Amino acid sequence: MGGTSGAARPGTAQLTALERTVATHRLVNLTGPLGSGKTWMAARLGPAARVELDRPGALDALARELGAPSARLLVIDNADRREDLGSLRDTLDQAGDTRPTVLVLSRKPLLSAPGWAGSEVVTVAVHPLPDAEVGALAAAARIDSPAGRALVTSLAGGVPLLAESACRALHDGVPPDVPGAVADHVTEDILRRLGRELPGIRRRNALRLLATVGAGDERLLRAGPELFTGLAALSLVRRTALGLALPDPYRQVMELAYRWRRPVEHGTLRTRAAGYRAAQLRAARTPVERLRLVEQGLFLAGDPSVRRLLRPMAPSPASIRPAVAADADAVGALLHQWALHNGFDPRRSDRLAERWLGEGTADFVIARDEEGRPVGVANLTVIEERTLSGAEPLLQQHADRFLAGAEPAGLFIGAAFCPDPVIRAQILRHTLTLAVRYGRSVVSTASPDYQSLLGGLRFRPHGAVRDDVYGGGHPPRVFSGDMTPHELPAWLGRLTDADADADGTASVAAGPDPRLVGRALRRIGDPVALARSPLLAAPHIAGVAGLRAWLDDAVRTLAQSPSPTEAEAGRVLRTYYLERCASHDQAAARLHLSRATYFRRLRHGLSVIGARFTAAGE
Repeated sequence: MGGTSGAARPGTAQLTALERTVATHRLVNLTGPLGSGKTWMAARLGPAARVELDRPGALDALARELGAPSARLLVIDNADRREDLGSLRDTLDQAGDTRPTVLVLSRKPLLSAPGWAGSEVVTVAVHPLPDAEVGALAAAARIDSPAGRALVTSLAGGVPLLAESACRALHDGVPPDVPGAVADHVTEDILRRLGRELPGIRRRNALRLLATVGAGDERLLRAGPELFTGLAALSLVRRTALGLALPDPYRQVMELAYRWRRPVEHGTLRTRAAGYRAAQLRAARTPVERLRLVEQGLFLAGDPSVRRLLRPMAPSPASIRPAVAADADAVGALLHQWALHNGFDPRRSDRLAERWLGEGTADFVIARDEEGRPVGVANLTVIEERTLSGAEPLLQQHADRFLAGAEPAGLFIGAAFCPDPVIRAQILRHTLTLAVRYGRSVVSTASPDYQSLLGGLRFRPHGAVRDDVYGGGHPPRVFSGDMTPHELPAWLGRLTDADADADGTASVAAGPDPRLVGRALRRIGDPVALARSPLLAAPHIAGVAGLRAWLDDAVRTLAQSPSPTEAEAGRVLRTYYLERCASHDQAAARLHLSRATYFRRLRHGLSVIGARFTAAGE
């Protein structure tokens, strides 16, 4: 039941810290999620008596060990069941001051259990390993290919058990270019190790669904109160403002496995979750509610560049706050690194930085790591009279649109930099939440990665500025996004529909855009592609099969309409979409219609189907 094996090992720095704590305190709780290496660390502390609290007769064995004067250290493993922890506390109290030093290993902190808040326990948390150490573990486990080691590192997220499991999957013959199959192997190990926490197939399935939607309440998970409460009690699950959630990397691995096992159901579920969050966003009344729902939209985004760069579910150890005067040197140094990282001319970039800092540090936020070191920076400027001189060089001919008051001003983003990808994602999410607060985001960037991200975020492109401001070989490009309470639901719809046009909408609650109907009809013969349709969020549609049946029936019914115009429109839809004509021209020729009439009927038919779709939902 306890611990990892093989090559998976936590870092020596964590072990040293645990040794110091055990040497100076008599009751220590080593806590960390499943597979994080607690048992391995405890075994490296030297000779110790050991009791596994989940075994029959464990409390009697514990009482005997507590009374043994020769024991220097007593390790109590698997202290995870709530019903055992009260008895453990009583047994330790009865032993009094004569007992040895006790180290309790648990997935959740003992202080979260009833009766422990007033105890003398000192909590030590196990932290994820750095990627470099996970890569070394994979190499030690004889994963020789760079692709295999990269996959192990990506899936493990710093957790030794997941790294070891992924290595075994590769040795078992699963190819590294099929990450879903490797993740499925790892997921089975996770579920097996959860053991007694996770009885019943319904709870296991619900955990996979929770991993897919990111955060879920009872309604989104379609879980009754009993099942929801059971999920909430699992050591891996956290309660959040939007429901239950799994932390990464466990969530990432389980979703990847579910997508490999059931790609159609996976797509359907994500689409339904996106529609559910969009409906909540329309009803949100406070900025805090809107910000949380936008973060969920980022998680559910269809564009992989958005999820890769924003990493919405990744925990970050950094703190982000507005820069103060004392941060000026750190901001300047980070901006210099930013220029070098992007291949800019340092002299030009330094002059811009001096211009930005000429008014002080008020327009910057700074990220600091756990030790307080400055590791990231962003230039975030509220567009107003005071800030025109700093923003104008990066907007140039586009400046009047945003600075002259003809449109809402909003937040100007001139730079964002951090070498660490997780903290960089945290900075980018922070900028988006501020943009939601101010109702508009205006961005000027010369970075191809950020330009790709802004395209994935469905920001409006305005083109390049006239001059190569940074001297990097190409001028910055300007983008903007409207994020007022009125605009947010449509933006979230575009964000979560991978095929939406930049000015389209994927929200179906107020009636679907006819383009969404046409897009779904084009996919009607491909269940995997149809699973991405936003129409699946409608309450009267029961999955992909239900949407296919509804569209097929709607088109055939329209073709039988007593109205000649509607009947002709229905025949156009039937011929092109259901009978799979190779082109619109071929369909028009088969129906003996001119191109102009054909396309009028096509547009009319899609509009009628869209209206009937809305009416059916109501």
